[in-house]
Amino acid sequence: MATTGFWPVKGRLKEVIDYAANPDKTTDAKYLDADLYAALRYAENDGKTDERLYVSGVNCSKRNAYAQMMAVKRRFGERGAVAAYHGYQSFVTGEVTPEEAHAIGVETARRMWGDRFQVVVTTHLNTDNLHNHFVVNSVSFKDGLKFRNKIGDHLELRRISDAICQERGKAVLENADFYRHYGKSHREMVAQDVREVLPYCRKMEDLYTRLRAKGYTLNRIDGYKYMTVTAPGWKRPVRLDSLGFTVERVTAVFLRNREEPLWRQPPPVKRKYPLDDLLKKLDFDIDHRRDGVAVFIEAMFYVVVLLLKMVGESAIRSAELRNEARNLERYVADHHFLRENGLHTVDDLESFVDSTKAQITALEAERDSISNRIRRARSPEEADANKVKRKELTQRLAPLRQDLHRAEKILQKSPHLYELLQTERCLETEARQLQRNRERIR
Repeated sequence: MATTGFWPVKGRLKEVIDYAANPDKTTDAKYLDADLYAALRYAENDGKTDERLYVSGVNCSKRNAYAQMMAVKRRFGERGAVAAYHGYQSFVTGEVTPEEAHAIGVETARRMWGDRFQVVVTTHLNTDNLHNHFVVNSVSFKDGLKFRNKIGDHLELRRISDAICQERGKAVLENADFYRHYGKSHREMVAQDVREVLPYCRKMEDLYTRLRAKGYTLNRIDGYKYMTVTAPGWKRPVRLDSLGFTVERVTAVFLRNREEPLWRQPPPVKRKYPLDDLLKKLDFDIDHRRDGVAVFIEAMFYVVVLLLKMVGESAIRSAELRNEARNLERYVADHHFLRENGLHTVDDLESFVDSTKAQITALEAERDSISNRIRRARSPEEADANKVKRKELTQRLAPLRQDLHRAEKILQKSPHLYELLQTERCLETEARQLQRNRERIR
């Protein structure tokens, strides 16, 4: 069975490719993907071929895909905000060989986009779940029209993928969700986490314990007939059987794991700094709070940024905190704002808000006065001179209002971040205790 999805890549196509070469010079990293660069540049240097990738081009050469895609854009004058679409097709562990996965991916791309769009298809072998990536030009080589990314297109991709899997004797995932967001949905995150922990589970309690260690609550109803998981802040639980993890399937995995003589515990997640050690390094105690907000607000944002940067290493236990990785750029910008303005505590930030409001009020009053002078001007020269002064005041007001808006938003979201750090520290403490208990048993 295979899951599918795709999402828009915004910005210039060149920026997508150049990201892997120099990520520090990009401005919108959440839309960029090093895999896209590897896919489009894969065959340019045969001596440095990455053996983890299988690459094919549909309606374009894999050796010169970027130039050919840009040629189509220039031909029709369609540049727009969306440069391309990045899609995926992921298979269950052990269901397909790399060759089968790539063949299914190429055929899926041909049926889905092949009559109108250029596509690069890559198959990645660097995870337990073989998966294909699709890079689809946003502009049609046939008529210059743009791909519109409608809900029906996502359903069509799922239908085509299922049909090809059935033709090749593979299972089909019934009633599965698809991906249509810039970051991972709750369902995508749960599916990834379940796939990660299942190889190390021999019974239902193992699955429960490992999902709990990742910040989930597992609800079990009617003798495990319907398993659902949820995390703090989620409005509704996610049913595991809707993701393909039925009781029958996970039970079969448990049986295989019990028979495997080399079955072992997964290596413990290692962080550069455990959360408690990191807090101590910053002289920041998570229990120092006022009205539910950490007192040392700049340090709190710094800790959050460091944790979110580790999300790719699966080093964050809380599901909700891992979900915040999609907002990493915003948190980095907020931390820079706090640091550059010397705002280390909540009191500092509140004083900044008050003083900024006072400055805005004073400048607005001065601008209103100048507007009155413009209306009462005795000559065009006098009116023009006052208009220049009013424009200067407007330009001074703009950054102040931006700073005020950012500061107020930081105050607003700080209680939520504080709760996320509390949850993460509790899960880390619980995981350490569990590891100590296992070592004593051994």
